[in-house]
Amino acid sequence: MGIDFQGRVAIVTGAGGGLGRQHALALAKRGAKVLVNDLGGAVDGSGGTVGAAQAVVDEIRAAGGEALANGASVTDFAAVEAMVQQAIDAWGRVDILVNNAGILRDKSFAKMSMDDFRLVVDVHLMGAANCCKAAWPHMVAQQYGRIVMTTSSTGLYGNFGQANYGAAKLAQVGLMQTLAIEGAKYNIHVNALAPTAATRMTEGLMPQEVLDALKPEAVVPAMLVLAHESAPTRTVLCAGAGTFEAAHITLTQGIHLGIGADVPEQLAARLAEVTERAGEQVPQSGAAQGTNEVGRALAARA
Repeated sequence: MGIDFQGRVAIVTGAGGGLGRQHALALAKRGAKVLVNDLGGAVDGSGGTVGAAQAVVDEIRAAGGEALANGASVTDFAAVEAMVQQAIDAWGRVDILVNNAGILRDKSFAKMSMDDFRLVVDVHLMGAANCCKAAWPHMVAQQYGRIVMTTSSTGLYGNFGQANYGAAKLAQVGLMQTLAIEGAKYNIHVNALAPTAATRMTEGLMPQEVLDALKPEAVVPAMLVLAHESAPTRTVLCAGAGTFEAAHITLTQGIHLGIGADVPEQLAARLAEVTERAGEQVPQSGAAQGTNEVGRALAARA
């Protein structure tokens, strides 16, 4: 069965170049009407022009698709609300939101200013939250929505010099987890994509031969799967160079030690048992931790 988006309306943020551009082009090629959002600024978030978004719109229209340009900053909630309304006014609905907009301000944590930390979190995390919040009531009303967060291996696993970026990217996964739970009864599926792709944001970070292998378009199939009506929910897909993986946040079985003066010493001595991954689970919600802990405590009393 083909993956198509006929009759669907998509908003892709940060779509004036790189990976976002590829997302927008792919959705349009498969039938979606696409609102192309891009602030048009530099990699560090400075500056701005709608020209980058308009160029992608022109590409889509030249290929026979429907698209609109938008230059809103995702950090400006009023502007984001107007962006969503622009799509509603033009096409009557919003089915897909791909939160792709982002910036980099890389430095080691010791040298990083808190202004740079805050701005990166504001763009990646609050930007995604703003877009979700603006689109959410429309998706609830139509009983349908597909939201794709853009996380990163830096958020999932860490990377030197990117404390701000990593914090914001893993926070998007936390946002995804709860929105997927809250959106389930409205047929709103929320997932996350962790791409490895050569874009403006990765220039200079990797050797050229590696960048050549990491074409942005190789990531797009994962986005299409997560944005489609057949998409899973609460899934983190990783993609790069034509390879696809999944990331999971798991909970081990753990051990019950109870309450006592020597529990810290017991825990230190048996920490390997606590971290043992055999039998670990992917919790369906945060309640799984408490359920496991209370269950073990009650069992110990029996």
